[in-house]
Order: sequence, then C-alpha cells, then structure tokens
Amino acid sequence: MNEAGARVAVVVPAAGRGERLGGGVPKALRPLGGRPMLVHAVQALSAAELVSQIVVAAPPTLVEVVSRLLGPDVRVLPGGAERVDSVRGALRALDDDIRVVLVHDAARPLTPPSLVDAVARAVLGGHPAVIPVLPLADTVKEVDADGRVLRTPPRGGLRAVQTPQGFRREVLEAAYASQDGDLPAVTDDAGLVERLGVPVATIPGADEAFKVTRAADLLFAEALLARRPLAESGRSS
Repeated sequence: MNEAGARVAVVVPAAGRGERLGGGVPKALRPLGGRPMLVHAVQALSAAELVSQIVVAAPPTLVEVVSRLLGPDVRVLPGGAERVDSVRGALRALDDDIRVVLVHDAARPLTPPSLVDAVARAVLGGHPAVIPVLPLADTVKEVDADGRVLRTPPRGGLRAVQTPQGFRREVLEAAYASQDGDLPAVTDDAGLVERLGVPVATIPGADEAFKVTRAADLLFAEALLARRPLAESGRSS
C-alpha cells in the first residue's frame, strides 16, 4: 500500500446481507479458500501500488470482528441500511488529503491489484470518473413486467461494468450530495456521477474481477483461487 505520493483511497461497502448467495452470513464474510471474501478483496487493494487508504463499511454488529480480520492498516466503520449510506459514511471518514476515491465491491474477491492501479492511474491522469468494463458475451433483451421482450439492444455498444470505480474526490462527493431523493435506485457510483453530466471514461476490465453473487459464482471463485500460487492467494501451507 502506498504511504506517500498520490493520495488514493478505496471505499469498500461490505454491510450487505447478500441473500441470493445464502449461507446465513453477510456475503462479504462468506468463506473463500478458508478466508472471508472481504479479506481476499482487501488483500488485493493493499497490494496495489497507488492505494494509500482503505475504508471498509461493515455490518454494524460485526465491526470489531471485521477489524480483527483486516488488521490495523484498514479503517472499519459501521455500514448503513443501504449501500449508498455506507459509501456516504465512508467518504466522511477519508483522510483530508485524499484526492482520488475508488469504490470497490467486497464481492469481487479476485480482482487483480493491477486493475486497481489502472483505475487509479486513469483518474490521476485527468479523467474525473473511470470504470473498468468488459464486452458482453451474451445477447441482452429488454423485457416488460410480464417478461415479454421489448427490444434487443445492439450488443456492440454494451459493456459489463466492474469495480473498482474511480473518481476525483470532489466529483463523487458532489454526486452523493446532489441526489438524496432516489439514491437507492442507482446500482453503481458511476450512475450517480452520470446524473451530474460528468463524463465517465472506461478502461479494460479483468476476467478475474467478476462479482460473486450466486452459489455457482462461489464455486468458480474457489476453482480459480485453487489455481493461484500460494503466495498470491494468501494461503499458507
């Protein structure tokens, strides 16, 4: 983790329950290779060269548990009822000299540090907002409330969005300050910034940065983790 130079922070909202994944524990704390997914995610953030601060919004009743898991270099605070509340609270907890803020899903535990640095570098290079994306492999249909197909958007112009998403601090703070009324309807932070009319740049994402949402995703993540070298995966013999 970078202690000097460019001041880049990562906010990790990790207070959600993740009901689709099941298991009876918050999604971020589901085990992956013997350790919680959140630990894997934060390890990757800590390994990034440009990151100087990490703030995690944890389930309010588990703040002490998460703090022990992540260690003294990571600030852990109680998350809110909604993701947006967690991010807003984490923004208030950032060091004063932070200039770039990345927001990362705890449920993307195998995101490579190189992608974290690539997003930060793109913001430091002049873009007010940056998101990593991948081309879609599947055809996408827009459907109505009854499941009937309304249209088929051309796939060539569509991208799957990943995290971390990166922003100039003042841009992200302005986005959260200006949209209090319907924030829960927004599924990612770039969506808030778009509403301000701020241009959002894209960079190539990474296959490993997929989101663990369902049981099959967890099985896939376990298989990928098993193929990693011991030092890279954080496991010990």
